[in-house]
Amino acid sequence: MVASTVSPPSAGTAAGHRSVGLLVGVGSALAFSSSGPFVKPLLEAEWSLGAALLIRMGVAALILSPALIIAWRRQPGVVRRRWRLIVGFGLTGVAGCQLFYFAAMQRMPVAVSLLIQYLAPVLLVLLAWVRTRRAPSRTVMVGSVLAIIGLVLVVDVSSARFDLLGTLFALGAAVCVGAYFLLSERAGDDLPPLALAAGGLVTGTGVMALLCLFGILPFAAPAVTVLLAGIEMPALASILWVACVATTVGYALGVKAVPLLGSRVASFVGLSEVLFALGFAWLLLGETPSAVQLFGGVVLLGGVVLVRWDDRSAAVPVGEAARLPAAPAP
Repeated sequence: MVASTVSPPSAGTAAGHRSVGLLVGVGSALAFSSSGPFVKPLLEAEWSLGAALLIRMGVAALILSPALIIAWRRQPGVVRRRWRLIVGFGLTGVAGCQLFYFAAMQRMPVAVSLLIQYLAPVLLVLLAWVRTRRAPSRTVMVGSVLAIIGLVLVVDVSSARFDLLGTLFALGAAVCVGAYFLLSERAGDDLPPLALAAGGLVTGTGVMALLCLFGILPFAAPAVTVLLAGIEMPALASILWVACVATTVGYALGVKAVPLLGSRVASFVGLSEVLFALGFAWLLLGETPSAVQLFGGVVLLGGVVLVRWDDRSAAVPVGEAARLPAAPAP
């Protein structure tokens, strides 16, 4: 008797998944990029970092929590089986990214901290090289170099100072960003991407609550007004945007994009967050980008396009392939 097999997805279906993943990934980067311009006026108005992070994570966790509850009700043992993934995502992809980045930012210029943090896509390329013992294609190598050159120009690190401890913090943020993409790829049918994001945000909220409770991070959230795009608004409106849009939408779209694109391509698409952040800073804070930064943005996008169109990226992403049923043995 001839065993039945399950055909792999057609080239058209795989390409459609990647196109959807690309749009979702760009949407996630756009949402994430708005957090900085909305948080900066709060910090300048004497809000503490602990308060901003705890509120943004807590509100986002509350909004996405129904996804985790639905996953638990459908499969009651899912949290017990996948708790390591959920906690790991919360400690690295949620709390770790932000804590390490802001710790680095306090010791070094924002541009330098951003530059080091966004080395994450290159770290993923190197990790794949080590794990598979197969060198990346020339297209990926060239795209990676172009992306880093463009990133250097965009963040404008001229006359910047480096600090050893700050550099280590920023590298920690880069590792956490890489973990965010790798762990997002492991979401599946039993633990959908939105449930993973919700569980990670609950974990991150718990970590931030403990840090604030024990005074490791101060908590101060005075009732002040902030100025955005020339308009005065209450601090509550600013932090709600960060929580509901920048954090909730950013994580919700991000974890859905990674299984469709694969962690490597998704991480390079995530670099567009830097470009969107420039636009938000220009629109909301009046920080006009220079010609060099705009040129850097073009170079960065060129690198992302090369990685996106690499022949190897045309394969079914790991997250997608893992969900395909295996063909039964004859």
